[in-house]
Amino acid sequence: MKQTPYLLTIIIGLLSCNAQPKQVDKNTLAITATKTIEANNSKYYTQQDTILIATEIGDTLRFAKQDFNKIVDEHPELFQEFPAHPDKLYYRFVNGLDFGSEQGQDIYYALYAYFLKQKNGITKYAKQRHNLIEIYSRINALFENLQYGGTYFGHQQMRILGYTEYSIFLYPKEKNELEKTYDITKQKELYIKSLRQLIADESKIDFETIGQKKVERTKKLNKIVDELDSLITDNFYLRRTQEFHYSNYEYY
Repeated sequence: MKQTPYLLTIIIGLLSCNAQPKQVDKNTLAITATKTIEANNSKYYTQQDTILIATEIGDTLRFAKQDFNKIVDEHPELFQEFPAHPDKLYYRFVNGLDFGSEQGQDIYYALYAYFLKQKNGITKYAKQRHNLIEIYSRINALFENLQYGGTYFGHQQMRILGYTEYSIFLYPKEKNELEKTYDITKQKELYIKSLRQLIADESKIDFETIGQKKVERTKKLNKIVDELDSLITDNFYLRRTQEFHYSNYEYY
């Protein structure tokens, strides 16, 4: 497992230097201040001098005790009874002073996942968590390859943790919550076919790779789609895959 030492003091002192401070209206600041005063989330404090947070993607975040507990105090939105989507929380409550850089945003999503995972159940939904991370990672890999890379996709890998945990929160917890119980075979076939069509269409306008290399590239892309086809086993996974795809990878 690789270890990524993140100290909040470094995050604030260094990472946010390159961040573009976002304009936050007074109402949002007032809401944030009110939440901070009213919230008492001390049960989430760490008593360790240093806390290590191991993630499912192989990274480990490191926080000093005072820095971690400061996060708990200053970001009560991470502990709402009914969690909101991580994008919504980040753009509403992060004002550029902390977690304001691209790397800072990655860390925010990882922390969101860390706290929400405790609420959802760490072991109870381990299988669903693993499957969703695999699915989202392959969607990310598909578009990363189509676009020949880019920093966006690297940052997405850490943020996928947050997206996954929110999906787990939405996962039907009881059988009577399963409203759409019909066979999704045809719907999934159409979605998978649309991904293969996207690969074919992109290949037609791709002149960076030619000849046999293009044939191999197309096979590689379709192999990712094959893996998605195997991972999407029910309506829940299909809907979450489509939502993640269309929310994060639209480009023209």
